[in-house]
Amino acid sequence: MSTKTVSATAAAPKKSGGRKKLTLPWILLIIAGGLALVSMVRLISGANDLTSVGQVSGALSLAVPIGLAGLGGLWAERAGVVNIGLEGMMILGTWFGAWAGYQWGPWTGVLVGIAGGAVGGLLHAIITVTFNVNHIVSGVAINILALGFTQYLSNFTFAEAPGGSSKQSPQVEPIYKVTVPGLSDWMADLQGKHWFFVSDLAGVIGGLVTEISLLTIVALLLIPATWWMLWRTAFGLRLRSCGENPIAAESLGVNVYKYKYIAVIVSGALAGLGGVYLSEVASPIYQEGQTGGRGYIGLAAMIFGNWMPGGMALGAGLFGFIDSLKLRGGAENVHAMLLLIAILLVLVFAWQLYKKKYIQAGISAAFAALLFVWYALTDSVPSQFVDAAPYLTTLLVLALSAQRLRMPKADGQPYRKGQGK
Repeated sequence: MSTKTVSATAAAPKKSGGRKKLTLPWILLIIAGGLALVSMVRLISGANDLTSVGQVSGALSLAVPIGLAGLGGLWAERAGVVNIGLEGMMILGTWFGAWAGYQWGPWTGVLVGIAGGAVGGLLHAIITVTFNVNHIVSGVAINILALGFTQYLSNFTFAEAPGGSSKQSPQVEPIYKVTVPGLSDWMADLQGKHWFFVSDLAGVIGGLVTEISLLTIVALLLIPATWWMLWRTAFGLRLRSCGENPIAAESLGVNVYKYKYIAVIVSGALAGLGGVYLSEVASPIYQEGQTGGRGYIGLAAMIFGNWMPGGMALGAGLFGFIDSLKLRGGAENVHAMLLLIAILLVLVFAWQLYKKKYIQAGISAAFAALLFVWYALTDSVPSQFVDAAPYLTTLLVLALSAQRLRMPKADGQPYRKGQGK
């Protein structure tokens, strides 16, 4: 079978309006503009911890498990299988990673946690691909099953282990962390001067070269590896054709069932790795409820990224950054974000006016005004709002990005072998 033939099957329809892809220089310019805007907000609000080395490092730590879950969702949905079960697969990863990690070492825990998530993915594939059960129903069932299964196992494994209990594991030996000598200290010094843009850029770089776990590096490398595998290989073209038009792919000789199974098992393995990260890097111990809905947020990051690895990574970084605000500076940092969001809404207002979308422009202007007033009349925000900020951000981002999204055509649709004959 010709790779070019399959690529034509997997290709997305041309975008209307002649919209062009963002090139690397434009992406870098947008990132620089965003950092300049954050720097301006930092100077106005006095919330100097917004872009500190510790803030960026914490954001990265919180973004990685979300990104791994999102990457898992991307693999499954590019093959046409909706994976709501990411949360359950992450739970399996946290439990099995900690269980093997405290007994035989952290890297054994990584492998066993990945295997635990992959088993969850295999179960989801059997239910959805072989038996054609609704993907949402299957995913929810796996989440419930994983939660109950790990609670049951904890009662007679961790509860009997020294330092463990029915709700948590003994401590796992931490995975080695690396720091770039010289550069790390230099960036910390520059960030401490609180200069416009320069100190913020130093804080970002410093957070990326200070106390970085080896598992973090592995997780970051999986993003370009996924892009290369799915968009630059014949295997990836065949897999994506199953998510766009499985009947046409089958007519060209693609074993649709095989590719769907591979994609969903890899999806579970990546989600399991995200769970291992939580129980070995973010916190070297398993605790009941440790995932905290990150599987669902990972799914939101994937949708925000338009089912692309780079966009998914940006979404995970955004959610991780917002989540880390409450850990460092708390109410002060989230209060500063009110000003940032208000300015962004003003920019949205101007763009909507330019596009002659007057209703959307009016809504943006109204919310911007409310946020400016809220920021001006208060010095902090309620603690409940701080805790809810990551989830509110998820809803806001999805609402604003909904119009530009295009999911794989056959995503979530039932498929039976030979149904096109």
